[in-house]
Amino acid sequence: MNEQLLIWFQSPLLWVVALLLGAVFLFMQNKLHMDVIALLVMLLFCLSGILSLDEVFAGFSDPNVILIALLFIVGEGLVRTGVAYQVSEWLMKVANNSEIKVLILLMLAVAGLGSFMSSTGVVAIFIPVVLMICQQMNISPKRLMMPLSVAGLISGMMTLIATAPNLVVNAELARIDNLRFSFFSFTPIGLTILVIGIFYMLLVRRWLSSSTEDLKQKQKRDSITDLIEEYQLHQRTKRFVVKSNSQFIGHAVEDLHLRSNYGLNILAIERWKHFRPLFIAASLGKTEIKEKDILLIDVANPDLDLSAFCHLYHLEPTEIRNTHFNEQLKSVGMVEITPVPDSAAIGRSAAELRFRSNYGLNVIGIKRNGELLQGHLVEEPYKLGDQLLVIGDWKLIRKLPDRTKDFFVLDYPSEIERAVPARSQSMHAILSVVTMVVLMVSGVVPNVVAALIACLMLGKFRCIDAKSAYDSIHWASLILIVGMMPFSIALQKTGGVDSVVNFMINTVGNMGKHWILISLFILCAVVGLFISNTATAILMAPIAINMAHQLNLSPVPFAMTVAIAASAAFMTPISSPVNTMVLGPGGYKFGDFIKIGVPFTILVMLVTVFLVPVLFPF
Repeated sequence: MNEQLLIWFQSPLLWVVALLLGAVFLFMQNKLHMDVIALLVMLLFCLSGILSLDEVFAGFSDPNVILIALLFIVGEGLVRTGVAYQVSEWLMKVANNSEIKVLILLMLAVAGLGSFMSSTGVVAIFIPVVLMICQQMNISPKRLMMPLSVAGLISGMMTLIATAPNLVVNAELARIDNLRFSFFSFTPIGLTILVIGIFYMLLVRRWLSSSTEDLKQKQKRDSITDLIEEYQLHQRTKRFVVKSNSQFIGHAVEDLHLRSNYGLNILAIERWKHFRPLFIAASLGKTEIKEKDILLIDVANPDLDLSAFCHLYHLEPTEIRNTHFNEQLKSVGMVEITPVPDSAAIGRSAAELRFRSNYGLNVIGIKRNGELLQGHLVEEPYKLGDQLLVIGDWKLIRKLPDRTKDFFVLDYPSEIERAVPARSQSMHAILSVVTMVVLMVSGVVPNVVAALIACLMLGKFRCIDAKSAYDSIHWASLILIVGMMPFSIALQKTGGVDSVVNFMINTVGNMGKHWILISLFILCAVVGLFISNTATAILMAPIAINMAHQLNLSPVPFAMTVAIAASAAFMTPISSPVNTMVLGPGGYKFGDFIKIGVPFTILVMLVTVFLVPVLFPF
């Protein structure tokens, strides 16, 4: 007895299971970062001798890990060129600022696109879109990131090529029985699950609302709208259309001397190009004015006769909409700054400091002791404690701390996240992504090579630079994926998966047909918690087909059940890269996936078990 107990304690499988349970316990405790837990897992596998060094660190050479990193960069390219922002604007416009409509359209778009390309790629592309939508609607990313990942996983159930497990199961079915799924065999099941998934996420998204602490954190940073109201810019800012006979045409902003002569400050120029408005920060003064330009002017001189001024220079006043400033946020921004104690700026005005010439920004508001100063602000000497509101190109606003030691940036507005440093390259970014999608769908090159080509194209077209590319990668997510991969190898190497599979076959072999499909689905879902969905499909497909043969039933419904179950990785953040990718941006905990994913997995199981035999009879 003692010898058997000793042998049992020396079993590698026992220690793998213990390590697995320990990791899951730490995940649920949420006291350590998940990437730290993953690194501890790797360390313990190394020290235990269960796996070799090559097996422990195999994840670092896995093409899927590289693919995920590259897709983060692709997503950043879409952000920096404004494509992601335009998509979010389209969704917001169509949804009419309704969270319900946004959620529905988001899930439909992700599931549709994911039907023909990697779901991991689709989710990586839509993560920045969702973050921008959440900013615009002032809601927590938690409410939309989970629907994003759910739609990404459901997209794998839509077509034959949507995900690798479908192809694996189809290949095994063809090898054993010379049977094959058609391209759209999965579509009725996937569409049904998608509809159920949309209704489910509409119902449970309230469980994912921000905590009070999250909301307080979000409210700490002012928005552009807050600054506009605080400095009463709506009362001072006017818009003027440049007529065909205006003396302004052909002259640079600085050559007009509007500030010194009239107390007027041109903040931005709206110019239509390719049937859409282009906003140009006029702070450098070098921009040449053209016919039909719309000038956004800060009227700092309250005594100026605007009607006479417009008549003299052939300008036409036009209304300023409440949303006008928001439309410019992709290129023109604002920020509050204050003079540093003992700074050379104290006692000197913007004109004396040549503020616009030196920094490329315009001072459009000054607060002193909580009161707004009126009049000609360019000539107002600065005092310690003054708060200056400056406007200009986001690039120059970002560089301001590096260009001057005389002023300190109080806080960047929340809209700085929407700044678009490479807006002119948006068409090149779309071309790069379309190239990647075509290569992925056609299968001409592996997915990771297609993503690499897209990243190199984005770099070539200056959509991204090296720093932004490296900063865009969510390294914690990658470390988590790499750190959990050894469990897949260890469970198969020590016979753990085989033992569970044999036990399940012996248990349910004599049960009814639907119960057998339920057992297969549950087994796939459980195994998929610890190994990739592709590995789950490879393992389970021959088992399911052989079970069908033993029961003298058609293998097609059994194979389809395995394929759907392999994609139903909703229950934990480590069960699929799609879930892992939204973990950080969504601010989720391990328990959030269990709370949302387990009930939905049960729903998917019931739909699969009862719908598959109808479409593919036994």
